[in-house]
Amino acid sequence: MESQKKTNQSANKTSASENDEEEERCANTSCEKNEKQEPSSPKQGDFSDPVYKEIAVANGAINRMNRDELRAKCAELKLDTRGVKDVLRKRLKSYYKKQKLMHSAAAAGNTDTYFDYICVVDFEATCEENNPPNYLHEIIEFPIVLIDIHTLEIKMVDEAETFPQVLKRAVSWLLEKELGTKYKYTFLTDGSWDMGKFLHTQCKLSCIRYPQFARKWINIRKSYGNFYKVPRTQTKLICMLENLGMQYDGRPHCGLDDSRNIARIAIYMLKDGCQLRVNECLHSGEPRSVPISAPIEGAPAPQSPQKRD
Repeated sequence: MESQKKTNQSANKTSASENDEEEERCANTSCEKNEKQEPSSPKQGDFSDPVYKEIAVANGAINRMNRDELRAKCAELKLDTRGVKDVLRKRLKSYYKKQKLMHSAAAAGNTDTYFDYICVVDFEATCEENNPPNYLHEIIEFPIVLIDIHTLEIKMVDEAETFPQVLKRAVSWLLEKELGTKYKYTFLTDGSWDMGKFLHTQCKLSCIRYPQFARKWINIRKSYGNFYKVPRTQTKLICMLENLGMQYDGRPHCGLDDSRNIARIAIYMLKDGCQLRVNECLHSGEPRSVPISAPIEGAPAPQSPQKRD
C-alpha cells in the first residue's frame, strides 16, 4: 500500500456512542495502570541449584569485558558480533545461561517460547501538524507481518480498502493460519499507540466493536528496554535498529516497511535469548501495563468485526 499520511480530515467526523463501558475493559483484571514491567526471568526451576552460581560468575566476567573483548568472544562462539556494548553483553549472558541450563536439572519445565506466532502490526494513520488533543486519527495502512517463532521466518499481508473490509480480511487471513485454534499467537507493536489509540479510535469511527483478539499485545519498546537494560530514549525504532547493528530497510513511515523492520528487531531479540511476552493490554479504553506475574495466554481466535449497538 502506498498511501501517504493525510494532512487534513473532515471536521464533521464523529465517534460512535461510548455507552458500552464494559466492552472497553480488559478481560484480565491483573492489568494495572503504570505498573512497572520487569525483565523476564525463570518462573520455574530451583534457584538453589549450583548452576545459577556458575551463571553469576560468567555474568561477572562478561561485565568486565570491553566492546572489543565482547566482540571477540562472540566471534569465538560463532555468535553475531553486531551491536553496541549493551547488546553484545546481553547476547553473551543469554548464550551462557542457555548452555548451562541445558545441562542442569534447573531447566526442567522451562520453555524458550510462549507463542507459535507473533503478529507485528504498525498502523499508519491520518495526522495534522501539531495535532490537537481531541484529533481523531483514521487508519490508512493496515499491514501485518507474521513471525513464525520456530523458524523465525516472516509472512506478510498488506490491505487497502475501507477499515471494516480490511479488518474482516485480516481476520480471515489470521484464521487461515489457524491462529488461536491450532497455534498460540499474540500481537506485537512499536509502542502503545497502534492498539491503544489508532485501532481503538478507528473502531469507534467505524461503529464496530474493538476486537477481542487485539486486547493484549507485546510493546517491543518495553521488551527491548528491559532485556538490554537501556533507557527509554534508546527504544525508538531507528535507535533500536542501530544499536543492534542494523539499518532501516525501506521507506520510513510506510506501514509495511515499518512492520518488517520491527519484525527484524523482534527476531534479533529472540535469537539473543529474549522471551517476548505480553506486557500491555487495553483497559477501559486506555493502554495499561500487564504485570510480569500475569498468566501467559495466547490471543483468542479472531472473529469477524461486530457492529456496535
